[in-house]
Amino acid sequence: MLRRLMMAALAGLALLVPASVMAKPLPKTAVAVFAGGCFWCMENDMRGIPGVIKVESGYTGGHVKNPTYRDVTGEKSGHYEAVRVTYDPARLQYDYLLYRYWRLVDPTDTDGQFCDRGPSYRPAVFVAGAEQRKIAEASRAAAGKRLKRGKMATPILDLGPFWPAEAYHRDYAKRNAADYHAYRAACGRDAKLRAVWGN
Repeated sequence: MLRRLMMAALAGLALLVPASVMAKPLPKTAVAVFAGGCFWCMENDMRGIPGVIKVESGYTGGHVKNPTYRDVTGEKSGHYEAVRVTYDPARLQYDYLLYRYWRLVDPTDTDGQFCDRGPSYRPAVFVAGAEQRKIAEASRAAAGKRLKRGKMATPILDLGPFWPAEAYHRDYAKRNAADYHAYRAACGRDAKLRAVWGN
């Protein structure tokens, strides 16, 4: 009897607590968008981070609707090659995902990434709202202090529409492993990353 009375009293107290004070459950998935040069490389590297569920290559940041690869690399669309990362926020926090992102790019290069040159290959972090922006700006400042050479130049930009890339670009490293690794080696991506960040 006493236990029932106590449970009823606790239930009544719970009704008095404002909804804003009660802990909100984490969403099942969250999304982050990054540009870092060749989206084949970004897609492949991001996929290996524990807690990442899916990585999609695509285009964002420009003014052309439904852009094609030719539109984007023709440098008239304003779009970046980018990846949309869907992750489990119960296993992976946004600030850690950013920490890993910085090590995958040369954030000092404003003209492209590695052997891929032009505006569509520039690095950028695209944020959806004030909370992501706050975390991204703090992460960028911290990453700038870890650089072995150069100065942080990667912008934090508001996220607009994300347009998925053509099917032949998706999962490129998985479907064309030999060609992908030959491209990556010839582009000097890993050597440059070591020069920027150290081992």
